[in-house]
Amino acid sequence: MIIAIVVGGAFIAILNQTVLSPALPKLMETFQINAGTAQWVTTIYMLVNGIMVPVTAYLIDRFATKLLFIISMAVFIVGTLVTGMAGSFPILIIGRIMQAMGAGIQLPLVAYVPMLVFPREKRGTAMGMAGIVMSCAPAIGPVFAGWIIDRFGWRMMFYSIIPLAIVILVLSIFLLENVGERKRPHLDLLSIVLSSFAFGGLLYGFSSASTKGWGSPLVILPLLIGAAAFVWFIRRQFHLDEPLLELRILKTPVFACSAAIVTIINSALSVGSIVLPIYLQSVKGFSAFTTGMLMMPGAVASIFMSPISGLLFDKFGPRGISIIGLTALTGSLTALAFIGPTTSVLLLIVIYVLQSFGQTIANMPVNTWGINSLKNEYIAHGNAISNTGRQVGGSISTALIITIMTMVTSSSKAPTSLLQTASGVRAAYAASACVAAVALILAVLKVRKGGEAPLEEE
Repeated sequence: MIIAIVVGGAFIAILNQTVLSPALPKLMETFQINAGTAQWVTTIYMLVNGIMVPVTAYLIDRFATKLLFIISMAVFIVGTLVTGMAGSFPILIIGRIMQAMGAGIQLPLVAYVPMLVFPREKRGTAMGMAGIVMSCAPAIGPVFAGWIIDRFGWRMMFYSIIPLAIVILVLSIFLLENVGERKRPHLDLLSIVLSSFAFGGLLYGFSSASTKGWGSPLVILPLLIGAAAFVWFIRRQFHLDEPLLELRILKTPVFACSAAIVTIINSALSVGSIVLPIYLQSVKGFSAFTTGMLMMPGAVASIFMSPISGLLFDKFGPRGISIIGLTALTGSLTALAFIGPTTSVLLLIVIYVLQSFGQTIANMPVNTWGINSLKNEYIAHGNAISNTGRQVGGSISTALIITIMTMVTSSSKAPTSLLQTASGVRAAYAASACVAAVALILAVLKVRKGGEAPLEEE
């Protein structure tokens, strides 16, 4: 029951991300904004998560699981209501910030709790089974959102999430139990300030670059402030007896390699939720519902492969499946770099399914391999570091790749705007493929079976 409720919270958080994919063109139309501005709907979500996640290690150590879950779900529900009622784009962003604050706790909990409930030799299977439910969100989200948007508009898309979130909140009040040992760590307020300026400055700077230009003071200044705060934050964590984020665990080679690969995978995939709907609706001319239907087979592939990847990890270790998965991911993104207005729908579905297969069979096993190298007392910090990497890497990658897409689209000599957009989409996927190739090379060179923390140290 504990796992079911925590996974339910993560399901709502992930669903909230995936329903936006078919909605982006409608939001651009409603608020009269371009793709570079619209990306803030997803970027701000990752930005706030990037600020929240370093704090979650402290929150998990300090507060009871049940209390954390209830508060974060309540904040998420209020944020979803604000988002649905938004009369302007800034209000929409405020709602997304509140949603991200809630999800910033929900997602670390679903990675933390199964690691304590299940023994190490079953963690891959446990995370794979949890992945079935969490993969349902990408399967249901685009189709559900597409149907709602086409019939009732994008606002109803957010309103319809609220009843399910309330049900999970009520269940957690009566049925959720606490997991893990509570501690009383010291909260270093300066570390919170530094992490907020570091991640907020870097992510804001990179995200603004696609609309304001890389030479704008509103890009350069946040990047400089963010970089300085980031260096200060790291130095401070190594000098504190009770750091906000235990960065010393990055000295564990297996965990450091795992965190790097997971960050790169997420960086390669983050822009897809923006680029693919733009391609399907702006280039191919499909409706929001059809866009969701075309994206569903990939999510179904993730549902099917998630438990299999967990079983394979427990039996054979991470090396083989990570290399196979990253090869499929890199190959599929490379194939998407050649799509155009005449690309067949069947071929597009096959490529997208291959991408989802590769992502699923590589991501979870590599992450579990890294977490298994840590003692139980550092699992919350390990998950916080991995999640921070995902969010920061995803936001920076999205900003950079959207910039590439925008530049290529605007400079294209194609005779029609449709062909110009297609050129930008191809450039975005080519950049994503290059990023995925880096993860593949790292997996070939570094991922090995083993690396678990000794049981007697737990």
